[in-house]
Amino acid sequence: MSHTYKEERTERTKWFLEDRFGMFIHWGLYAIPARGEWVRSVEQISIEDYQVYFDQFNPARYDPRAWAKAAKAAGMKYAVLTAKHHDGFCLFDSKLTDYKSTNTQAGRDLVREFVEAFRAEGLKVGLYYSLIDWYHPNFPAYGDRIHPMRENEAYKRDPSKFGAYLDYMHGQVRELLTDYGKLDIMWFDFSYGDLKGEAWRANELMEMIRSLQPHIIVDNRLEASGEEGGSIYKKDPSFFSGDFASPEQIIPPSGLTDEDGNPIPWEACITLNNNWGYASSDHSYKSARTVIRKLVECVSKNGNLLLNVGPDATGVIPQQSLEILEEVGQWLRLNGESIYGCGQADLPKPDWGRYTRRGDKLYAHLFEESIGPVNLAELAGRIKQARLLSDGSEIFISRPWNAVMYPNDAFINLARPEHFSYPLPDDRNTVVELTLN
Repeated sequence: MSHTYKEERTERTKWFLEDRFGMFIHWGLYAIPARGEWVRSVEQISIEDYQVYFDQFNPARYDPRAWAKAAKAAGMKYAVLTAKHHDGFCLFDSKLTDYKSTNTQAGRDLVREFVEAFRAEGLKVGLYYSLIDWYHPNFPAYGDRIHPMRENEAYKRDPSKFGAYLDYMHGQVRELLTDYGKLDIMWFDFSYGDLKGEAWRANELMEMIRSLQPHIIVDNRLEASGEEGGSIYKKDPSFFSGDFASPEQIIPPSGLTDEDGNPIPWEACITLNNNWGYASSDHSYKSARTVIRKLVECVSKNGNLLLNVGPDATGVIPQQSLEILEEVGQWLRLNGESIYGCGQADLPKPDWGRYTRRGDKLYAHLFEESIGPVNLAELAGRIKQARLLSDGSEIFISRPWNAVMYPNDAFINLARPEHFSYPLPDDRNTVVELTLN
């Protein structure tokens, strides 16, 4: 990847690094069996047996405006919807297949309605597209690692026909990039084994993407899945290595950088419960408190958080998901300045929580309660002003009598006398904005 390419990547990802928080939406036929989006593979269901879900699919309560309003109220700035997942079913009106939402009882182009509704709320829009396809007759099946028919010899495929599948896949990406207006993100999933990079004709695919929508940002999964590497981490990434890394169900222990130590854009994609697609019996939801702290953790490492919801078969986001999102949004309405446009603070991680920073503003995210004043290591003499971000109230910068041992540290306390700093005003995360000299 040339120097210019890195400059172009920096330009393309500017908004992304500013926005920090997005909604991932996994939705398709698998919402009907409601056992997660991999149900076809896990249970080795044939196309014939899966057909019943195609015949039943009729999400009468699908209202993407309600989704968009929920995302916006949660403080999310962009959203990514599964236009086609691994089962090959398309939520858009592709001219290249009959296996699509317009041919179900729904009779609707669900992707078109999604992009229009989210744009109307001022949110950026992205589409997820699975590079793999368990429906297509030319995609490797028998002997594959994950195909539902991996153990069924009747599904032996002729490798010389894989090119026909690639034509189909490229053709669908072209449709998404030409028929749905300006998209902000193209989110591919995923590469594995020998199916990576040029096996997808990735250079040609990326040439097409850049020619149709030069501003669009693309994840790194044409060559790697999650954190398996890929050339985005190299000094000289390949043309198709994408604009951002996409660690899945993990927040990298430290921010992600290339070989030279330069930060690269990244986004952790995380489920709200334990499944991506709707799973009716999965009630293991992360609390709003956890989501808030994990969002802060991502930003403190120069990363984004893409948080997933799995709407049910009728098209409704589960109530429990909505309640969590609403609470996160309430917190962000008061504390969003410590998230949007912020990044790493270049200070060691403090005992009590994390730092984020934007310009001369340093944000102390207090997760852990303090006995007495809060210690800000190495910041003695560097703080001009401190305030509680949620209400703008003054916070005292102090030099407590019992802290003579720490001449290089600053101290703040939330009340007078110092030990009145317990408990924290917001036990999920109390944010103190520090203006630095």
